[in-house]
Amino acid sequence: MTGTFNYEKDADNIVTVTMDMTGPVNAMNEEYVKLMGETVDRLEAEKDSIAGVVLTSAKSTFFAGGDIKSMLTIETKEDVQNMFDMNLLIKSQIRRLEKLGKPVVAAINGAALGGGYEICLACHHRVALDSKAVQVGLPEVSLGLLPGGGGIVRLVNKLGAERAVMPLLEGTRFNAQKALKSELVEELATDADDMMAKAKAWIKANPEACNPWDVKGYKIPGGNITRPNISQLIQGANPMLFQKTRGLIPAAVKILDVVSSALRVDFDTAQIMETRAFASLLTEPTAKNLMTFFLQMNQVNGGGSRPKGIEKSKVKKVGVLGAGMMGQGIAYVSAMAGIEVVLKDISQDAADKGKAYTEGLLKKRIEKGRMTEEKAAGVLGLINATADADALEGCDLIIEAVFENVDLKHNITKELEPKLAENGVWGSNTSTLPITLLAEPSVKPENFIGIHFFSPVDKMPLVEIIVGEKTSDETLARAFDYSQQIKKTPIVVNDSRGFFTSRVFSTYIDEGGLLIEEGLDPIVIENLGRAIGMPVGPLAVQDEVSQQLTVKANETNKELDERLGHEFAKDNAGYRLAKKMMENDRAGRFHGGGYYEYPKDGEKYIWPEVYNWYYNKDVSLPVQDIKDRLLFRQIIESLRCFEEGVMNNVADSNIGSVMGIGFPPHTGGVFQFINTYGVKAFAERLQELTEKYGERFTPTQMLLDKAEKGELFM
Repeated sequence: MTGTFNYEKDADNIVTVTMDMTGPVNAMNEEYVKLMGETVDRLEAEKDSIAGVVLTSAKSTFFAGGDIKSMLTIETKEDVQNMFDMNLLIKSQIRRLEKLGKPVVAAINGAALGGGYEICLACHHRVALDSKAVQVGLPEVSLGLLPGGGGIVRLVNKLGAERAVMPLLEGTRFNAQKALKSELVEELATDADDMMAKAKAWIKANPEACNPWDVKGYKIPGGNITRPNISQLIQGANPMLFQKTRGLIPAAVKILDVVSSALRVDFDTAQIMETRAFASLLTEPTAKNLMTFFLQMNQVNGGGSRPKGIEKSKVKKVGVLGAGMMGQGIAYVSAMAGIEVVLKDISQDAADKGKAYTEGLLKKRIEKGRMTEEKAAGVLGLINATADADALEGCDLIIEAVFENVDLKHNITKELEPKLAENGVWGSNTSTLPITLLAEPSVKPENFIGIHFFSPVDKMPLVEIIVGEKTSDETLARAFDYSQQIKKTPIVVNDSRGFFTSRVFSTYIDEGGLLIEEGLDPIVIENLGRAIGMPVGPLAVQDEVSQQLTVKANETNKELDERLGHEFAKDNAGYRLAKKMMENDRAGRFHGGGYYEYPKDGEKYIWPEVYNWYYNKDVSLPVQDIKDRLLFRQIIESLRCFEEGVMNNVADSNIGSVMGIGFPPHTGGVFQFINTYGVKAFAERLQELTEKYGERFTPTQMLLDKAEKGELFM
């Protein structure tokens, strides 16, 4: 099948151009350039006999934007020049459509993001379906790029700098209603017929339509760069950007540069400047990392790790055991997905407190206008908070979210597994305990699986699914489907202590602890943790997790070693310092303080006593060494997980590291970081760190093999 832009003229001489390119979506590639070029040629040739143009799509999405896969192949100056030329050609075609001399309306039937919305902006009017399928916006910054199809220049000219700058810098996606309120579209339609009728009615009512910036004397809303408030806006955005991106994402700065250009020069000159800025980002490592991450996210969400050939399933009734922090969050996200929830705890009071968590979150949604009271009551009504085990009868999924204790989990499995519906799935929300061990008392270990959520469950987007030795493919598929049903991104890992995320996460805390013990200033450690792109420093992370939990986890590991007949694991720095903190009644932020003091009014600050423990003003380490130690510890542990078979593929590892443990997003994830750094160079740097700081940095054999062969982690 070859793609087409279907060209159809009605009795009123209105031409409907329906984009229907090869493949599942319309995208800005060579086929698009050919089809759009032919369409614009024909429209210009026939413009005297047409009344106007409606541009719409035959796909479920309006237009998907740029061709990311082709952009990832750009390496050389010649490649960049070719893309620069292609971009100018795309812009010239859109500009010709914009200046056709006849009204052009975008009939937006689905998502129009990036290049898709840039096409819409060039039209003179926009009618969108009032549908959940519709999203509009310019989210290119999330790919390390900027809108290169005229999006920055047109949005600034349409809305003015004050209203355009944040949607551009934040890559905001607008649903249909918000797009209407923000003037990104001008009309909403109830269905496809209504959309086309409104588009054609607007054409008839506006036969001389053109975009306002093409009218002589047009002034950008709010004024240009000479207005003091606009000048201050641009200047003030720079420090705000640095605070948010820490200088690690160049695209944001480039977007601000183009916004500034659009306020200083004429429309067509600003378009060329936008193209130059776009082309300059194409070879940036950050852009390649973020584009790769985007494709791998699609791979994961598309079921890359889901067993093939098993029919999709939906959970109708889920039991959640334990109404504490994790259990109450699981109950909330399940009820929000329309699933009947039995939230069980040992007492009715504890269960009611767990349900109250959902009530509080729903109340906030109502206050923000994001949910009606009727809808919230419906969600809350799906949760049955109870101490009665019989309420679990008929659950097709039960998730236990109780304390990390093997015997406790075993007893609960023996007692409550019989309540499952026939062939029901038992899931354990454990962060460290081996699933095969937890499944020992199960009468159906093939239906037993790990479903590891992250706190807070309502905000964290990842679920780590852990496959035990006897877990069946059907059970894995059902756990995967449930994760997507509650709108989470699932990664799949194999069984081992700590799995993937907990193992890797703990190394960041441990390396921070080692740097403390070596005498470094805690503030330096924290600042460099943030400088590499982690959300917070390792000491702040430890406070959030809580020293109490770290000590308990270490004790659980020792109990496991004893149970399994293993040699006791060595105490690490994270544990040693957590124990020392506990001895000083510093159990973590939730318990009143840890490394930091948390005053009710004011910013947190380092607890002064920490300086009396290890700090030595004479100790000085190279800044790059500290940065690499904090970052590379996480990567080397990921490599070990991959080599040991805990991880099945690179995509799950990259997605899991960013979304589960906060690995710096601009890197694209743990293995994409190695690819960008250079596999051989990374192995050599690890050797240097090993010689200076110890064997924990020793490169794995898999890394050395790939370095020797010149292979990437794909």
